[in-house]
Amino acid sequence: MPNEKVLNQKKEIVNNLVDRIKNSATGVFVTYSGLTVEKDTQLRKKLREAGVEYTVVKNTLTRFAVNEVGYPELSDILNGTTALATHPDDVVCPAKVLSEFIEENKAEAGIEIKAGFVDGKVVPVEEINALAKTPSKDVLYTMLACGLNSMIAGLARSLNAVKEQKEEAEQTA
Repeated sequence: MPNEKVLNQKKEIVNNLVDRIKNSATGVFVTYSGLTVEKDTQLRKKLREAGVEYTVVKNTLTRFAVNEVGYPELSDILNGTTALATHPDDVVCPAKVLSEFIEENKAEAGIEIKAGFVDGKVVPVEEINALAKTPSKDVLYTMLACGLNSMIAGLARSLNAVKEQKEEAEQTA
């Protein structure tokens, strides 16, 4: 039986994980066995630059946390080496960065997506992979702005053409 100090430390870790999961728009669980130190450092750097929190988690403590949050289905994937990548408000970012890293390092074994959660719902690997193919929030905003801008420009050209037609009609009359 662990002493009270160790037990309190573990409770604090579980509470921190619960808060992290609850306050994240998305989270991706990965296995990282066989990943070299150099590749792990590269991955952590990319995730950090993207604003993603990435940590190795203890399966037993994480199991307590996911059950408390209401994600008991994640208990099944909590075996072997496990890390968790979360982002507080970007749903796409962790999946995108991890998928790109996996694709770039296909020849080397070492990292694989297990499952994840998005906006309060547990999602399987397939949905995480589909999410990774979605453009980022900034790219989507840019696409929306360009679409709106082209519609406004088209409206301005149409109104200008109507004005020119009226002017021509007035001059010929």
